[in-house]
Amino acid sequence: MAKLYIVATPIGNLKDISVRALHILEEVDLILCEDTRVTKKLLDYYNLKTPIESYHQHSNIKKINYIADLLKKSKNLALVSDSGTPGISDPGNKLISTLVSELMSNLEIIPIPGPAAVTTVASISGFPMDKFVFLGFPPHKKGRQKFFKEVAEQKYPVIIYESPYRVLKTLKELNNFGNFDIVVGRELTKMFETIYRGEIKDVINQLEKSKIKGEFVLVIKKHEK
Repeated sequence: MAKLYIVATPIGNLKDISVRALHILEEVDLILCEDTRVTKKLLDYYNLKTPIESYHQHSNIKKINYIADLLKKSKNLALVSDSGTPGISDPGNKLISTLVSELMSNLEIIPIPGPAAVTTVASISGFPMDKFVFLGFPPHKKGRQKFFKEVAEQKYPVIIYESPYRVLKTLKELNNFGNFDIVVGRELTKMFETIYRGEIKDVINQLEKSKIKGEFVLVIKKHEK
């Protein structure tokens, strides 16, 4: 039976990878990755020589069929994202869903757990996180107001991802829906990791005075008076 390993990789610091993940990446026949250049940096850091090939959000059905054929030939594969856990706000779920429907009992899908930005920021938020809602990236254009309304109506903390190009815009739009306590993680686990905390207007002010670079993850909670 072919095996597809879903392998979590570091969200920044290359040392944040499990021993098991390294063994799997060394032993599989091929590693599927979002960006071969990003994954090659990780493999070079640990002197791993496993072949790599791209699979990303723009990959077509031909690439998925190619992957399915490899698995039918009993090749063991690993799927990684550029950072964190595959399938969390990246195209991994599409691939897994298609392969499950095609191969069913002839495929074993094995999770190799590890880093994810959503759990990393939750762990340092200071909010009650026994229950929370994860909503991924806000829409770029259509549906943004509906998205922020959904965030504002949640009774539990909400975690979202955002790019450096839209993080201020997102916070300012969200500010129109009420007052919130916010924790923003920038470049988590990397050299310039920064955590911003406070009411939403204060965090906006902090970010406006900062260099907005890197990836952002936000925890949003209704402000309690």
